[in-house]
Amino acid sequence: MAIGLDVTTPPEPENPEEYDYEKCPFYGELSVRGQILEGTVVSTDMDKSVVVEREYDVTVPKYDRQMKRRSRIPAHVPGVLEPLSVGDTVKIAETRPLSKTKSHVVVEVTEEATAEDLAELTRQSEPERELSAEDVAADADEDETDGDQ
Repeated sequence: MAIGLDVTTPPEPENPEEYDYEKCPFYGELSVRGQILEGTVVSTDMDKSVVVEREYDVTVPKYDRQMKRRSRIPAHVPGVLEPLSVGDTVKIAETRPLSKTKSHVVVEVTEEATAEDLAELTRQSEPERELSAEDVAADADEDETDGDQ
């Protein structure tokens, strides 16, 4: 509970000379304030950043129903929590602005992704398989035999 939240503190960085203490809430000067949100990592394409998507319900008074909404929040990943993968469930906390779009930092990995979670996020029932040279040759042989008849 070093940062004022009920999260476990990760182990210290392996190489302290190269570590970015300025943007670390655990071992640096970055203060955490405001909201604490939970969501799923949907993108890890950026360096030291992830995009966290959270789904929430909104009441539509006209129809007296609930509607699902999604928000995508870019968040900084401290070096002690790397590497994260798509599908992980994480807790993010609000901080001062770290860049033009980032004002949140990942403070805890709640649940790591499984293969089923990853398939659901990428919307594929099963991974696409690549054709080997033998498969291509077999398909060509079948086409030749079909043309003879």
